[in-house]
Amino acid sequence: MPVIFITVAVILVIMILIITNIRIVPQSESYVIERLGAYVKTWGVGLHCKIPFIDRIANRVSLKEKVLDFQPQPVITKDNVTMKIDTVVYLQITDPKLYTYGVERPMTAIENLSATTLRNIIGELELDSTLTSRDVINTKMRSILDEATDPWGIKVNRVEVKNIMPPEAIREAMEKQMRAERERREKILIAEGQKQSEILVAEGKKQSAILEAEAQKEAAIRKAEGEAQAIREVQQATAEGLKMIKEAGIDESVIKLRSLETMEKAANGQATKIIVPADFQNLAGIVTALGEIAKSTKK
Repeated sequence: MPVIFITVAVILVIMILIITNIRIVPQSESYVIERLGAYVKTWGVGLHCKIPFIDRIANRVSLKEKVLDFQPQPVITKDNVTMKIDTVVYLQITDPKLYTYGVERPMTAIENLSATTLRNIIGELELDSTLTSRDVINTKMRSILDEATDPWGIKVNRVEVKNIMPPEAIREAMEKQMRAERERREKILIAEGQKQSEILVAEGKKQSAILEAEAQKEAAIRKAEGEAQAIREVQQATAEGLKMIKEAGIDESVIKLRSLETMEKAANGQATKIIVPADFQNLAGIVTALGEIAKSTKK
């Protein structure tokens, strides 16, 4: 009986030891295992069992991306302006073994490395460049930190400059400069608007003058064409009258008679002077001859 109890007790102890040494590694975690103080293996996701009293879990490492928000660090620019800058580092552990044995207190090491790297980068830039070159600062810091943390099993994915805090006097000077710049731009915009308005007014006057000149030109052309047309019609009528007289066979005597009738009408008017043509006597003889011809015809 005692032997049976001892056997059962031993079996129970063994089972308890086995059960208590079974570990389940969750997703996105890794366990670093040491055997008698030396690194043996790294457990990934799943069910694992370690040897009692010999193996131990040296470190439980999360493989998720970590965000480290560091305190503002005092830095000095190339033109001797002291300011404070705080950064945010996004990193991920890629090798649990190197992370465990690479450096003491890795996060503190990264914070110090980030501060010294930031001071070195800002020391090469002037104040204006520092305020406008965040992308350059981010890229340089990420490259330097990623290279420096490779032996620690850490991958630096991104680095972001969160805040840049210049001294109060510098901020006031920058605000004054910004106000002056805004006022200058406002004046330029007003001047440009007035200039554009004057240009448009001048263009309008120019177009109006051009249109008015073209209208006067067109009116003069039309008037001249009308006068020319009237002259042509008068000349044409005169030519047609002369042609009709020629075709009717009217001689010079008839023409002179018509002239006499015209003088008679002029004499009956209000005219005070009558101009007698030089050949008036000949004209009278013609009239006498015509009278005789008329009498003989009546007989």
